[in-house]
Amino acid sequence: MTTAIEVQQVNMTLGKKQVLSNINLSVEQGQIFGLIGPSGSGKTTLIKLIVGMHRPSQGDITVLNTKVPNLNILQRLGYMAQSDALYPELTGKENLAFFASLFGLNRESQKERIHYAASLVALNDDLGKKVSAYSGGMKRRLSLAIALLQDPEILILDEPTVGIDPELRVSIWDELYRLKNSGKTILVTTHVMDEAEKCDGLAMVRDGKILTTGSPAQLKEQYGMNSLEEVFLLAGRAKS
Repeated sequence: MTTAIEVQQVNMTLGKKQVLSNINLSVEQGQIFGLIGPSGSGKTTLIKLIVGMHRPSQGDITVLNTKVPNLNILQRLGYMAQSDALYPELTGKENLAFFASLFGLNRESQKERIHYAASLVALNDDLGKKVSAYSGGMKRRLSLAIALLQDPEILILDEPTVGIDPELRVSIWDELYRLKNSGKTILVTTHVMDEAEKCDGLAMVRDGKILTTGSPAQLKEQYGMNSLEEVFLLAGRAKS
């Protein structure tokens, strides 16, 4: 297997606080890989380092065989942040068109990709509305659509299904599986254990440290537990 994302001996200090400690992580191409853990555990900071928004205090991060931060690699990534970076005075369609233009898509490609992305997140009927009138869940769906616009090789999603109804969550995960089967690599953060079960590989994160890694089945077997919740609790006690 080809490694899509490699994190080696990464530490991150913000001010006087050490946010991440000795992080080692390998994500293979064509995987759905989950970072799971509670709010404040360091998942979002790690995501921002992988995207290249910050530099680690120590260690190296490589994405698609390129050390990050690197501006060129951004064209090959789709990133959905935990907080929505949208233009509320523009309509949903205008937001999509603006970001599509940043990705350098021509007019025909823009039209095709906007239709695909909006259909996936069930927003076609609301594209003419200003984003200021969108609910929180609609904004999350629009942010996911933007991340998918450029047909990225790697999709990095920070809590993508927060505030989204269960039926749409199922359809989004169906599409993530389809993207994976087409060769895409997907890195997703979540604190929802049933979503963690859908991942090929997992890293359990708490207090800026990785407690354990493996597939859901491997982790349950390793710790002799029937659920990932129990694994997380047991792994946490073992690291304390």
